[in-house]
Amino acid sequence: MKNHNLFAALRAAFPATLDAVAVETDNGLNYSWRDLDRATAMLANLLASLGLPAGARVAAQVEKSVEAMMLYLATLRAGYVFLPLNTAYQSAEIEYFIGNAEPAVVVCSAKNFGWVSKIAFKAGMQNVFTLDDDRSGSLLDRAAHCSDQHGTALMRADDLAAIVYTSGTTGRSKGAMLSHGNLLSNARVLKDYWGWKKGDVLIHALPIFHVHGLFVAIHGALLNTSKMIWLARFDARLVLEKLPEATVFMGVPTLYVRLLAEPALDRETCSNMRLFISGSAPLLIETFHEWQQRTGHTILERYGMSETAMLTSNPYQGGERRGGTVGFALRGVSLRVQSDGSQSLPTGEIGGIQVKGPNVFKGYWGMPEKTAEEFTADGYFKTGDVGRIDKRGYITIVGRSKDLIISGGYNVYPAEMEGYINDMTGVAESALVGVPHPDFGEVGVAVVVLKSGATLEPDQILATLKSMLANFKIPKQCFVASELPRNTMGKVQKNVLREQYKRLFT
Repeated sequence: MKNHNLFAALRAAFPATLDAVAVETDNGLNYSWRDLDRATAMLANLLASLGLPAGARVAAQVEKSVEAMMLYLATLRAGYVFLPLNTAYQSAEIEYFIGNAEPAVVVCSAKNFGWVSKIAFKAGMQNVFTLDDDRSGSLLDRAAHCSDQHGTALMRADDLAAIVYTSGTTGRSKGAMLSHGNLLSNARVLKDYWGWKKGDVLIHALPIFHVHGLFVAIHGALLNTSKMIWLARFDARLVLEKLPEATVFMGVPTLYVRLLAEPALDRETCSNMRLFISGSAPLLIETFHEWQQRTGHTILERYGMSETAMLTSNPYQGGERRGGTVGFALRGVSLRVQSDGSQSLPTGEIGGIQVKGPNVFKGYWGMPEKTAEEFTADGYFKTGDVGRIDKRGYITIVGRSKDLIISGGYNVYPAEMEGYINDMTGVAESALVGVPHPDFGEVGVAVVVLKSGATLEPDQILATLKSMLANFKIPKQCFVASELPRNTMGKVQKNVLREQYKRLFT
């Protein structure tokens, strides 16, 4: 039986000379390909020693580090399922993810061990380790005693590799199940489509708890045997300093806005670069054009989701990269635009985007009914995004079904936030809408109606949310109103609120 383990394919791409530098960090450390091989073997052996059941989940909420990447690769290598969690998540969120996914192993930062372990142990978990970004923690201490030789676990293409939590307007997070085949097929297509070649060097400045940084960037570099310049967090000046040593950069629109704010960004600084890629949120056309003028490079925009990895891309070569579009469907991806009545729409008409392909996920963890709802009878996944295809074949995303807000590349789900606000004493109802923001692209604004006789200040509402939830989810502004606008059917008219507050930050 052929081994379809994603790690096996990544390991096969390692160079014959394992002592070459694979990862260079922003604090002066160099990791060789041999280091990646040995460390992932030791971590895989540690996981194997725990007597975990087949398909066991390994949850990680840790700061970005090379060791955190090694934990991901080791989980694949050992044949288990990786569950990345945003470092900004707080107790209510972690309690849900642990309860829902039931991971056999939880890895967290040492500073969070007290409250994370309490949640994990209460849920019946037995294995909780720590891992910090300074190469310390109980995970590494235990792995240090394990062998640095490991035979990669034999996996089928359909076996689970990762569960990435997304959400919907119901506010209930959903675990998108991605297989080894899903991730490997997408990585191989992108390697060809984006022209990865010998000598490419990637600046990795993204977080590694979502698809963009964990899958697209890391798989691309490893599959191409490319060195990564690893930045623990985005720093515009440090990126500019490293650009002459690199050829590829991946970022969300917010990162490009911040780079453009640096006077040192110019054509000479970018002269060694081959490709700038943007995704995870819409790129403003002003940013697209200003980047062209300042650097001489045209940003390549692409489109993907947690459930599908990458779906479309503007061309790397042999075609125009058109600002405001996400290019064409990738090889192997079938994409169509349909009406609410499931009728295919003519060219240029706006409708719901549906996709099918080897990269499309297996479904939502523990939610067979929800999974069935999101797929059509002929096997297409309903993305929830709304767009159109022009006569040249370029795909444009014009909006999102429901009211998803993408702020700085992170998804904010209004229904989830409204649920927390509505649970506060004195609150009758609330609505969260997204409005334009010059830095984050889009931010949330909360409008709250109080119960009769209640007194609650906007600052109190925001402070309560900040004590409970990740900062990127917190509305940037909060207003108390006497009522919410409604249509004749009683539905809150969020379009009216968006119009009312659309110039709040611009």
